Amino acid sequence: MQHEVTMRQDLLDRNGRIREEGWARRPVWTYQRDRIKAGKMRIKEWDYYAFTSTKGGWTVALTISDLGYGALFAIAFIDYKRGKFSQVDSMKFFTFHRTGFAPSSTEDNQVTIADDKLRLAFIKKGQKRQLVFGAPSLVLPDGSVGLDGNVTLHQTPTMESMNIATSWEKNRKAFYLNEKVNCMRAEGYVRMGETERKLEKDDVWGVLDWGRGRWTYQNQWYWGSASGLVDGVPFGFNIGYGFSDRTPASENVLFYDGTVHKLEEVDFGIPKEGFMDNWNMTSIDGRFTMKFEPAVDRVSNTDFLIIKSVQNQVFGYFTGNAVLDDGKIIHLDHFPGFAEQVFNRW
Repeated sequence: MQHEVTMRQDLLDRNGRIREEGWARRPVWTYQRDRIKAGKMRIKEWDYYAFTSTKGGWTVALTISDLGYGALFAIAFIDYKRGKFSQVDSMKFFTFHRTGFAPSSTEDNQVTIADDKLRLAFIKKGQKRQLVFGAPSLVLPDGSVGLDGNVTLHQTPTMESMNIATSWEKNRKAFYLNEKVNCMRAEGYVRMGETERKLEKDDVWGVLDWGRGRWTYQNQWYWGSASGLVDGVPFGFNIGYGFSDRTPASENVLFYDGTVHKLEEVDFGIPKEGFMDNWNMTSIDGRFTMKFEPAVDRVSNTDFLIIKSVQNQVFGYFTGNAVLDDGKIIHLDHFPGFAEQVFNRW
């Protein structure tokens, strides 16, 4: 069952339950933190951006998250050609959702953070999402030191996005509201060490993962994403599963020229031998069949007993076919993107 929600509405009722679960092509739910029936430690909020250069073979990933007990910030540089990544993290404790996030992904807003390790600014104004970042002491995979940039992602009003609101079967007051915006054209520059690279037109494409929710304590999820050009047309996909009750809808979609095409459930086909072997992804409707060839495993393992996170975000290349709603077949050949498996106890 794939229930599409089309009417704008409050996300939660007065009892803290989702009013209408399902998926949408635009942000139709209004997030209200004061209606959540849980302590601040259970509320998780984040903005995650990633943008990828097809020609350069690299991705920059930026995270600002507020998990209640603290806020986590990260800048990562992934080098597909060298098969390595570099990352710097910083944390601020006892933030309790005072980081400055907007309640809506469509609202103009600015979130900034700076310390001796890194600086980040996410600026949303109209159709533009400006990302300003710097990590002066980060050692990159090629041995150079320092990463900074000023990149603007363009989200036009006609672009559809993947939106989903679902709850947990064992606790309907636990929920996840999520928007994924793929296929955003990028412009600006990235400085790697002492080398400044102006982003080439149509080479660099970005994605936003906008998440707000009241989570249960232990979860595991799978997520995959890619954006770029196929025969001169913007194409991308979002796939994922593993947490909350997805009976009302999945988050699996294709993006083609600004329009969403809905998919059924997708299996990631992660090999038992390990994350760096080829994955074979398939959807139950036969509209998504991909071989994923890993290049870099961005792995992290954090264990503070009651708080634990094991993440394998694997970057690489997709080859295969995706079928649009009208039957048109989109063939991908060595298309850059990522897929991940994440376990959290938080």
